[in-house]
Amino acid sequence: MKVAASDFDGTLFVDNGICPENAEGVQLWRGAGNKFGVVTGRDYGMLVPQLEHFDIGYDFAICNNGAIIFDEDGRVLYQAEIPEQMLYVVATHPCVVESLHVAFSQAQRSCVYREREGSWIAREAKQWDFLLEMIEMAEINELSRVHQIALGFASLDGAAEAARQVNLLFGDTVYACQNRGSVDITPLGIDKSKGIEKLLVLKSWQNSEVHVIGDEINDLPMIHRFDGYAIESARAIIRREAKKSFVSVGSMLREYL
Repeated sequence: MKVAASDFDGTLFVDNGICPENAEGVQLWRGAGNKFGVVTGRDYGMLVPQLEHFDIGYDFAICNNGAIIFDEDGRVLYQAEIPEQMLYVVATHPCVVESLHVAFSQAQRSCVYREREGSWIAREAKQWDFLLEMIEMAEINELSRVHQIALGFASLDGAAEAARQVNLLFGDTVYACQNRGSVDITPLGIDKSKGIEKLLVLKSWQNSEVHVIGDEINDLPMIHRFDGYAIESARAIIRREAKKSFVSVGSMLREYL
């Protein structure tokens, strides 16, 4: 049995869709007795509607950049949490004031404290019919068991600077990673490679051959750890770090089937 783990946005999900080659590749891979799942910065509630719409079967979902892991039935296998006292401090700090939104990820819901024109969260929520709960600043202090704080910026430079500032100011407690115009803030020590490692232990798959593929900075930890691959459309800086590039997730799955 082999295990394949794919990033979602820009890798499996490209140009607002999942191509037939990817869908067929996943079906063949799983039909041969192998395991397939998604490793993403998205919340579970933001991921599953797309997978179901494009008829993508999966055996696991590692969400919030490794901070929470679900099995094929949506049961939580593992979760890491940002310390509650840090939620308000980080979300209201001047270094994130330019963010188009501040979203908090929990196992069963996504909360948004602030949303400005240009934010894509509400648009995607409406398009894919997932629930967002709007909260006021004072309600941040009432949140618990938050796995990720998600920010969004109008420019790549703005996202990069916010991630740098968060890590400089709060790097002993949380970790901020830029993903294009997004900044995902997770508990310290959490990334996609750690999420996959935890999954392999929880499922007793440690001896399985693992294949990972991605396209962005937050995919580099799993690409480095598992000698993984990049999508050909990824930026050169990502492709250089990968063992090989593939035109699609489906083509990778077929090659190692």
